[in-house]
Amino acid sequence: MAILKFLLVCSLLVFIHHQANAQNLTTNFYNKTCPSLQSIVKNTTAQFISRAPSLAAALLRLHFHDCFVRGCEGSVLLNSTASNSAEKDAFPNQSLRGFQVIDAVKAAVEKKCPGRVSCADILALVARDAVSQINGPSWPVPLGRRDGNVSTANEALANLPPPNFNITQLTASFAAKGLSVKDLVVLSGGHTIGVSHCSSFTNRLYNFTGRNDTDPSMDANYIAALRRRCPPADTTTIVQMDPGSFKNFDTDYYTLLHSSSSGDASFFKDFAESMVKMGQIGVLTGSAGEIRRICSAIN
Repeated sequence: MAILKFLLVCSLLVFIHHQANAQNLTTNFYNKTCPSLQSIVKNTTAQFISRAPSLAAALLRLHFHDCFVRGCEGSVLLNSTASNSAEKDAFPNQSLRGFQVIDAVKAAVEKKCPGRVSCADILALVARDAVSQINGPSWPVPLGRRDGNVSTANEALANLPPPNFNITQLTASFAAKGLSVKDLVVLSGGHTIGVSHCSSFTNRLYNFTGRNDTDPSMDANYIAALRRRCPPADTTTIVQMDPGSFKNFDTDYYTLLHSSSSGDASFFKDFAESMVKMGQIGVLTGSAGEIRRICSAIN
């Protein structure tokens, strides 16, 4: 009980801090300084998603991995240097994709509105547009984030929830960012467009308790199907998180996770609200941070 109270207090303090900065974000932040921003982002993103729909999941994941480490301030986009190993080189981030989309959008925006729009805002907008372009929901993105100038691999390891976290650990991880259990469940529904490496779950197929057994909570037929795709030592094969529709944003994964039926409208509304909430974690505003000229390096 004492631990639960401690987590609730920490969550409240984090939420208050996040809200203070998040109040400086507005959907019309660039209306005067870059009025064509939304159309530039949407059109450039569409050029990639139309050719490779699977990038939508990658871009959504990129936004999540940014926000959970130092907040939504674009630190996941920074390259490592000779003296620093950046977030993108941490083990959980080595499978991230979609950086080329962010770079292309940033270049297009810079051509029209040089030095005005942050990479953090561009990433938030691209994630939204990528999801909506594969039949998912859309949502208003509050803008005005600034870019951070610190990125370390160790912080990624410390803040990103690993795939073997149980529900208690996941709840605590999300609470530390000011997100509720509902946010956890709803945002997990985003895996409807995801894929996973076999290595993330093979222990549940072959050696769950160290006795060459399987995870008893998993469906036996599903285990058999996954074993056909994933040999014990496989580190390269990927499988669909929502078999059959992983390139189309729908309610299938969420329904299985939530153990109840959910209409598209209800899930889409909840997902949009949780994405707005997540997108306000730890943002930098005002004179904090900077507006990077290119997203992979500080100015």
